[in-house]
Amino acid sequence: MWEETAPTRDAIDALPFVRGIGDGTLSRERFEYYMVQDALYLRGYARALATAAARADTSEEIAFFAKAAHGAIAVESSLHEGAVGSVGEDVPPSPTCTAYTSYVLSLAHTQGYPELVAGVLPCFWVYTDVGERLMARAGNLDDHPYGDWIAAYGDEEFARSTEQVRSIADRLAAGAGEATVTRMREAFRRATTYEWMFWDAAWRQEAWGD
Repeated sequence: MWEETAPTRDAIDALPFVRGIGDGTLSRERFEYYMVQDALYLRGYARALATAAARADTSEEIAFFAKAAHGAIAVESSLHEGAVGSVGEDVPPSPTCTAYTSYVLSLAHTQGYPELVAGVLPCFWVYTDVGERLMARAGNLDDHPYGDWIAAYGDEEFARSTEQVRSIADRLAAGAGEATVTRMREAFRRATTYEWMFWDAAWRQEAWGD
């Protein structure tokens, strides 16, 4: 599926938002719009991860997804609030944020554990992929305006978490029937597309009525 979604990931690399955050030329206004929307998204994503913990069939996976759900909220509290302050309940999620959040929550409430894992995986894997390459290009992040963001997603601990979700997804697919694997593939493909849409929406500062 990683190879199958390569065109979408290439399109992510080509986005002006991603290029701008990498070389530091992204406007602060666009970055702050993104951080607010990402904080809103992570609240729903954390709920999806918590549901994965509830549905996991091994103690190790229960602990992993419970920790990941807590980590998603911790990122909102530290990385996001450090950049834009506290994001109140009165801030509206963008159309794309609403769609992506609704999609992962629909997987949590209407699909099985394998499909849910496949759907939450791109948020780990795409961010690790982008973060590692941006970090390699940027070098020393001390004076980079978005160094904290790049460091958060380009570090080894986040990469280890990504590898664990990948391993869980592969294990579940290996033991699943053809219909379940088909749904897993669709969940992974669609969530990867939403990753592209989310960064594109941040560049456009998407709003309802656009």
